[in-house]
Amino acid sequence: MTPRSAKPISSSLRPTWRAVSSGTTAYACSAIASFATRCARALRLTDGVTNLELTRLRGFQDLIGPSAETFTFIEDCARRCVERHCFREIRIPLVERIELYDRSTGETSDIVQKQMYKIERPPESDTSGAMVLRPEGTPGVVRAYIEAGLDRRDPEQRFFYSGPMLRYERPQKGRYRQFHQFGVEVFGRSDALCDAELLVMIEEFRRELGIRLTFQINSIGDAVCRPAFREAVLNFGLKHRDQLCQDCQQRLTRNPLRLLDCKIDAALVESAPRSIDYLCADCRAHFAKLKDLLDAAAVEFVENPRLVRGLDYYTRTTFEVISADVGAQSTVIAGGRYDGLIEALGGAPVPGIGFAMGIERLALALETAGRAPKFEVDAAIIPIGDAAARKAITVAHAMRQRGLRVEMLSPERRPKALLGRAAKIGARFAVIIGENELQKGAVVLRDLRASSQIELPEAQVAERVLAARVG
Repeated sequence: MTPRSAKPISSSLRPTWRAVSSGTTAYACSAIASFATRCARALRLTDGVTNLELTRLRGFQDLIGPSAETFTFIEDCARRCVERHCFREIRIPLVERIELYDRSTGETSDIVQKQMYKIERPPESDTSGAMVLRPEGTPGVVRAYIEAGLDRRDPEQRFFYSGPMLRYERPQKGRYRQFHQFGVEVFGRSDALCDAELLVMIEEFRRELGIRLTFQINSIGDAVCRPAFREAVLNFGLKHRDQLCQDCQQRLTRNPLRLLDCKIDAALVESAPRSIDYLCADCRAHFAKLKDLLDAAAVEFVENPRLVRGLDYYTRTTFEVISADVGAQSTVIAGGRYDGLIEALGGAPVPGIGFAMGIERLALALETAGRAPKFEVDAAIIPIGDAAARKAITVAHAMRQRGLRVEMLSPERRPKALLGRAAKIGARFAVIIGENELQKGAVVLRDLRASSQIELPEAQVAERVLAARVG
């Protein structure tokens, strides 16, 4: 499995034979020695046994403890928000045919040209055509919608999805080769109220997270007025061709609107044509209605005339949600209307709109704002002896039934060590059960923050810990 148009994984361990052939013998020896050093780093030799060094791949990350909990917190918050708006869940495969992204994401896009992970299959495979690991969610959701016949049988649908996506990008803060998205898609609605509802839903989500975000919106027109805008951008690009970066020069005639979202040519495109100046009456009315609805819902926004989507099936509303707290990768949510996508993929002419949020970038924003969730242990049960261990099981069960987080510690360690462990895991209380407590039907409840303790009946321990949590 290798990224499309990217070097195979093993290329870093290949000696540079082309360079060696044109150099001196000393240079050749140096190259071979360097190759051997790289091999030695990949393999550990111990007592004549070769052990492969297993480490995670570049651009991938392990989510352990707090980082995983932050992801779950964001996803749970998003799920609550979308379910209040009557979205239903959809789960799509991680693997799709490559043609799906050629036809949806676009052959000229960086995703298709450079970033997709392609799966190589043996000739005897039972599936024709190339397969890729999904780089984004929308095309797969649209394919599933069409394949289920919903585009003709029951076109108006609301779906949400979540999961990992894969792109072969240069890793940096907030950008990984495996990343996670939570997204929504609405099919069968073309009205401005539907567009506004998505942005209102994002605002509800933002408030629940408690972070600062900026909403940017634009309209890029439709099949009536968009061609004139595209032609104006093309002429602008041709006029300034020598000033464009190499990628924009290559894309200019095939997809000129991509000039407007190029980071390298950002200063130049400030003087480029604006989509708002080319909108037809219907698109202008749709955009005005969207802004009026956002004002009515008290959703603050700014208009950004440089927000575009380069493919023809994207229409009218486009938007991004920006965080000032995550560095260069500042877009945490992006979306827009794609009224021509379903038909482009072989379905009925059904309109659609959606967005996707990047979980990694939202997690950065939460951490920067000091809003990341904290995992708190309400109590650690310390049984002293085997008989106390039997009682510990019932006490812990009763406490968990009340919604408390409780960890039982080993009865085979000394009480002092167990108190240290309770403090280390961040428990608020230690519930100590020894021989004396067993005889009395009681426990010792030690407040690890206040360094105080009391003895009380075991039936009261859950209520006392709950009261402390509320307080």
